[in-house]
Amino acid sequence: MCKNVIVFFGGPSSENEISVITGTLTVNLLKRGGHVVMPVFITQRGDYLCGEALADIANFRGGPPAAPSPVFCRGGLYVPSKRGRLKNFFRADCAVNCCHGGWGEGGGISGLCAALSVPLASAGIFESAAFIDKYITKIVLRGLGVPVVQFRYLRSADEGGGIDAFPVVVKPARLGSSIGVAVARNKEELSQSLAAAFELDTAVLVERYISPRREINCAACMCREGLRISPCEEVFGGDLLSYDDKYSGSGKRVCPADLSPALAEGMRDIVRTVYLSLNMKGIVRFDFILEGDDIYVGEINTVPGSLSHYLLAHGYNDFGLLLGELMKAAAAEAEKEGSKLLVNTGIVNNFASNACKIKSYIVK
Repeated sequence: MCKNVIVFFGGPSSENEISVITGTLTVNLLKRGGHVVMPVFITQRGDYLCGEALADIANFRGGPPAAPSPVFCRGGLYVPSKRGRLKNFFRADCAVNCCHGGWGEGGGISGLCAALSVPLASAGIFESAAFIDKYITKIVLRGLGVPVVQFRYLRSADEGGGIDAFPVVVKPARLGSSIGVAVARNKEELSQSLAAAFELDTAVLVERYISPRREINCAACMCREGLRISPCEEVFGGDLLSYDDKYSGSGKRVCPADLSPALAEGMRDIVRTVYLSLNMKGIVRFDFILEGDDIYVGEINTVPGSLSHYLLAHGYNDFGLLLGELMKAAAAEAEKEGSKLLVNTGIVNNFASNACKIKSYIVK
């Protein structure tokens, strides 16, 4: 059993508040399952905080509570005392990443855990870094033969001048939760949408707008019995799913979605192909767009909201058990990787003692 667990959440992202919901839920589920949990919250400024006060979502009203800043080192972290002394070391058996968006979801937390030699029961460095960026996502998916919606990638609003076919969808390239996403039906709306999107991100995607459309989600994770793929759910909103549709209860969800067996299995086949081809880890949610019987992958979320517990588990108790299984698998994989040999070539022994001193080391 992975007794001691670090749960990371928050981060310098517009999705920081949503991450608080996912993070505190995960912390309390793991605590209820008998784990010793160290919550680590990252503010929007990028400051790290840790401690028990971060387990209660009520403490975040008006901003995060006062808490000490952890000092990370191999195997875990120190929690400083009120006087700043590093007395209490939390040795982590595993970590779970609940940071939505930003570098938290984009590979930063995955890299931090790798550097600390702390097993991570979440997506790895590659898939996190690739799928946080909608442009890179499309390149990877095309390489795997997976259909994506036709798009343009813009690095400045001026590059949108050549777009003449409407309507289109404007999306910041590296934001989630539908933040900054808008439909533009003409040049004027495009200009306004691009200006707003570039306030939020340094790159923007402009996609062909599909209407009528259906939006379908499907989650997956690697379990002891193999790849577990959830039923497909359909999410309903307005022209596009908004932030409120997703998180304020104004949207409607139907699971399982009313799909033909061929369509449902087609989407599950794409999930299986991508997840296994890239040797992915952790809980990942695939967001699809249906145009009639044509399937497109819209986004891939390596840290989905509330970690898609409603798709992968039957209630919170079952989800807690699933998290425990994922953590155990992560620890086993880390032990396997740690058993591999590291090679020392001895090349340093062949250099004279003064070989790399500034005055004597001359490149000719």
